[in-house]
Amino acid sequence: MSQGLPVSNIVNVTVSMAARAAQSRNYGALLVIGASEVIDAHERMRVYADISGVAEDFGVDAPEYQAASLYFQQSPQPVDLYIGRWMKTDTAAALRGVTLTAEQKAMSNFTQITDGSLKINIDGNEKTLADIDLSAETNLNGVAGRLQDGLDGATVEWDATAGRFIVRSITPGSGSSVGYASAGAEGTDLSLLLGLTESAGATPVAGQAGESIEQCVSALAGHSTDWYGLVIADTSLSDTDVLAVAAIIEADGVSRIYGHTSQATAALDADVTTDILSQLKAAKYARTFGQYSSASPYAVASLFGRAFSVNFNGNNTTLTLKFKQQPGITAESLTQNQARALQGKNANVFVKYNNDTAIIQEGVMCNGDFIDERHGLDWLQNYVQTNLYNLLYTSTTKIPQTDAGVTRLLSNVEQSMNQAVTNGLVAPGIWNGGEIGQLAAGDSLTKGYYVYAPAIATQAQSDREARKAPVIQVACKLAGAVHFADVEINVVR
Repeated sequence: MSQGLPVSNIVNVTVSMAARAAQSRNYGALLVIGASEVIDAHERMRVYADISGVAEDFGVDAPEYQAASLYFQQSPQPVDLYIGRWMKTDTAAALRGVTLTAEQKAMSNFTQITDGSLKINIDGNEKTLADIDLSAETNLNGVAGRLQDGLDGATVEWDATAGRFIVRSITPGSGSSVGYASAGAEGTDLSLLLGLTESAGATPVAGQAGESIEQCVSALAGHSTDWYGLVIADTSLSDTDVLAVAAIIEADGVSRIYGHTSQATAALDADVTTDILSQLKAAKYARTFGQYSSASPYAVASLFGRAFSVNFNGNNTTLTLKFKQQPGITAESLTQNQARALQGKNANVFVKYNNDTAIIQEGVMCNGDFIDERHGLDWLQNYVQTNLYNLLYTSTTKIPQTDAGVTRLLSNVEQSMNQAVTNGLVAPGIWNGGEIGQLAAGDSLTKGYYVYAPAIATQAQSDREARKAPVIQVACKLAGAVHFADVEINVVR
C-alpha cells in the first residue's frame, strides 16, 4: 500500500559535514634517544605518558629511564615523552609475533601438543622443527624454551610485556634476516598458534648495520614530526657528534630544539675555548642549548620538562626558565669566575646562591637567544600557519581574491596573535623596527602587534593569476621577562 509522496518533493534538506580542521603541532613533546635494545629497528620510537611505563619497558638502570625520570620529575609535570632507538651497533633481524589475546595465551592451547612442528627461514636457511612436546610446560616462557631447543642460529623468547613470541637471529648486521613461520611437513602446526605467520600479522624486522648518531637523528626526524625537543641518553658522544646533531636540528625543515649536558670541567674556565659549550656558542646555534652539570649527564631533560609544561592555549602561561628548579639535580656550588665563564659561553647551569636557594640560569640557547622565546616563537609560527590553513581548508566557499577576502585572512592572523598576547608571549610596547604599512619606528603597539597587507589593486598580475594573497606582515613586541634588577637606596640624616 502506498505511503504517500516523499516530502523531499517539496522541501529537500541536505546535511554536509564540514572538514575536520588540521591540528597544531605539539610543542611539549620531548624525544629521548638511547641505544638500549628494547625498541627494534622497525618500531623505532615509542610514546610514554608517565615514568612507570618507561620503567616497565627499560628498567630503572637504563640511560633512557634516567633521562625520562628527570623529565617527569618537573613540576608542573610534562605530558608527552617519546623514546627512540639508536642502532649504535649492528643489530640482528627478528620476527616479531602478533600480540596474543587472553584466549590465545591460555596454556591449554599448548599443553595438548606433543608433536608440534613449523618451518622458518633464518639468515637465508630454512629451519624445520618437529616433534616439539609442550605437554609439560607451565608457562609461555617454557614454550619458547622448547622451540629454542630445536632451533639453531636464532633465539626464541616470550615477551610478557607485549604478549608475543619473538624469534631473533644471532647474526647481527644488514645480511641478517628472519622470515615468516609456516607449517611443518608433519605434526601439529605451531606457526599460527604462536602468531608467527604472515596471515596472523607477524612483523619481520630486518637486520641493520650500526649507524652514527647523525644518521639516527636524521632517521627519527623523518620518522615522525610529533617530537619537538631532543635529548640523547648516551654518554659516549664525542664533541664532533654533538656538533653534528646540532647542525641537523638547525637545518631541519621542521622546527625542533636540542639540549646537551656537559660534565667537562673545562667549561668552568673562561680562557678555555675548546670545550663543547664554547664550540656550540662559536657556531651560534639558535636551536641548541647546553647545560653544565656535575650531577647528571642528562640534566637538560629536567630543563625540557619545565619548559614543556607550558600550555600556549592558556592565559598568562608562558614563562622564563631563569629562577626555575630542577628536581633530581644537585645544584652546583660555583665561584663568581666559574659562573661568569658559563655565562660567557651561553651555557645554562643549576646553581646555588648564598641565601639557601638554587636556580636555573640563564635559560639561553647557544647563540644567546632565550630558550622561552625560541620555544614561544616556534609555537607562534605554527599556530598562525595552522589557523590560516584551516580558514582556507574548512571554508565551504572560496575566499575571494578581493580586499574583503584579504580582510578575512588578516582577521584570522589577528585572532592568532591575540592568543600570543593572552598567553604572555607578546605584549604592548614601542615598535623599534622598520616601517610596515602605517607603522613606523617609535609608534606604540597598543595591542602588542600590528597586522598589515597591501591593497589587492597593488598586486602584480602574475601573483593574481597564481591566486596568491598579498603578503601579510606582522609586527609584534615580545613581552620579555625581568632577569636582573638594580635598586639604589639614598640615605640622609
